[in-house]
Amino acid sequence: MSLWMSSAAVPQFPPLNDDVTVDVCVVGAGIAGLTTAYFLSLEGKSVAVLDDGPIGWGETGRTTAHWVNALDDRYYELERIHGTVGARLAAESHTAAIELAHSIIKKENIDCDFHYLDGFLFAGKGEDPAELDKECEAARRAGLTDVKIVDHAPGLPWTGRALMFPKQAQLHPLRYLSHMSMVMARRGVQIYCYTHANKITATEVHTDRGPVIHCKQVVVCTNSPVNDRVAIHTKQHPYRTYVIGMRVPKNELPLILLWDTLDPYHYVRLQPDPLSRAHDILIVGGEDHRTGEESEPEYHFTKLEDWTRERFPQVQERAHAWSGQVLEPIDGLGFIGRNPGDQDVFIITGDSGNGMTHGTLGAKLVTDLIMGRENPWATLYNPSRFRLRSTTEYVRENLIVGKHYAEWLHPTDTSSPDGIKPGTGAVIRRGTKLIAAYRDESGRLHECSAVCTHLGGIVHWNNLESSWDCPCHGSRFDATGQVINGPALKNLEPVDETDRPPLKRDQGDRPAKELS
Repeated sequence: MSLWMSSAAVPQFPPLNDDVTVDVCVVGAGIAGLTTAYFLSLEGKSVAVLDDGPIGWGETGRTTAHWVNALDDRYYELERIHGTVGARLAAESHTAAIELAHSIIKKENIDCDFHYLDGFLFAGKGEDPAELDKECEAARRAGLTDVKIVDHAPGLPWTGRALMFPKQAQLHPLRYLSHMSMVMARRGVQIYCYTHANKITATEVHTDRGPVIHCKQVVVCTNSPVNDRVAIHTKQHPYRTYVIGMRVPKNELPLILLWDTLDPYHYVRLQPDPLSRAHDILIVGGEDHRTGEESEPEYHFTKLEDWTRERFPQVQERAHAWSGQVLEPIDGLGFIGRNPGDQDVFIITGDSGNGMTHGTLGAKLVTDLIMGRENPWATLYNPSRFRLRSTTEYVRENLIVGKHYAEWLHPTDTSSPDGIKPGTGAVIRRGTKLIAAYRDESGRLHECSAVCTHLGGIVHWNNLESSWDCPCHGSRFDATGQVINGPALKNLEPVDETDRPPLKRDQGDRPAKELS
């Protein structure tokens, strides 16, 4: 549970119980999906939004909700890959996203703790401060002419020289989406929650409940696209990211955004404490790693807390901790527009940690494409693109994926489920088959195939989230194999009864069904 999830009551929308026909079906009710539906409804389009959980409870509910035009990848790197014009369009589009959000908030009178504030990039420990000058020059060439070098972030002399990005923003993401969803529902947008899309075409979205949404166009806003198997998934890769919220006395720290140059980097902001008017919550994120490649994820919270206490001695106890998943595109920019090979299926993905601005600019771009309007950002974010200067990153990341496919031949976590403790899981080998075995808190064993239903990677147990995570393309499943994150659309396959070992003698006559 993130800070946002525990401090906002999102409206409840019913599941889909009957076939419906609309102009556009939007799959995903996070920042990208709901903003797309909002813009399309203003254009007079009939829209249905589908989500397999509550409003905003995917990755939007796990963000830190920085709204920035200072992107995760440096502007000098975007300039190298996409050219000066490309870097300028990236800056322009993310700046426009902040303004678009603010205009929605004003128009719809949304109370969501929105603030304009300055952002500061500083050199991490051991990093060369000269990178700030290099980035300052590139950002100015990209059109951000008001960025400047300052002696340090306000009130924080330990940062040393910092690069200031004026007029960034922050808000409470679930309050924002909650209000927006109610506005759209009154406008006639049909929102259906707790309904899983299991087949998507340009004219139909099929669901696990049976009913079908018939439409003219589909917009897939599910963080990782669930509508195709390969096209985008070799060009972006999944990372887990961690966040803590530390209680701090009110007015002890400046209201700014802060992040460093480390890789993985740290990012910091303040939010009013929902439980105490005398305190704020200092939100600190970072410690990213490839999905499925960490055996002790809880340790990352400890590292974040140590980093925070060293720099912010004012903080008190840890009040919140959560993790999320971001998708890192190989060339630093997301994929927005027509899905490769499809005329009427659109995607918004590859947020690279800038999901709030990216989802908003993506909604504007896709709306323009559906309405047949020119948009200056379309070529830059085209999902079919491939930049030659990103070839090295493409090869490196996909070699990592190849390494994980070799796990079919590797030793498993344990040779027998007997050693799996309650509340944990492990991959075991049974003949030629790999089994994802989870023992619940009551001691009951649950088994399913360890083979991801997307493209056949081997899932890993995530002890922090009690989930099975695929390190190849980021699909995630709950402890019993139910899909919770794309690109997989289907649950992990159940284990065939003939693959189960015979009962042990000390298990007596207890039925196999009870044991499994």
